[in-house]
Amino acid sequence: MIHTNRNRIRLGILALGIVLGFISPGLAQQSTQQDVQQLRSYNLGREVFLLGTVIKFTTASDTPPMGAHVILQTSSGQIDVHLGNAKVLQAGHLELSPGDSVRIVGETLVLGDTTYFAARIVHKGTQAVAVRNTKGFLTTPASVLTPAQKEALRGVR
Repeated sequence: MIHTNRNRIRLGILALGIVLGFISPGLAQQSTQQDVQQLRSYNLGREVFLLGTVIKFTTASDTPPMGAHVILQTSSGQIDVHLGNAKVLQAGHLELSPGDSVRIVGETLVLGDTTYFAARIVHKGTQAVAVRNTKGFLTTPASVLTPAQKEALRGVR
């Protein structure tokens, strides 16, 4: 009788282990999919900033996502940062050249099977240009114009 109860307990533990063995990878995969899904949209709560030196600035990169990219040398290594439309930086009178020290506010997002750092604000010295809004949408060159500049362009097509 004692052996029967011990066997039942052992079989029960074994069955529980097998069930948990099948469930755990499924839960982990579901959690990973949720994490990836969250990284597809911009969230101010996940924002960080990068401090570094410009290695290379490209106004129209072939590397997705399309648009301006800067290769930034940070204390953790080189990071490719997506800046969006280069004309936004130009309209904000912010030029990036190799050797410039910059601070970039943004977050890591997912695109397909890869991740990239999506800049929201680019700081160089006392200048700052928002290349994305708080929801992560890219800004346009007109969004960085002063009210006087916008008024001057009114009616111009």
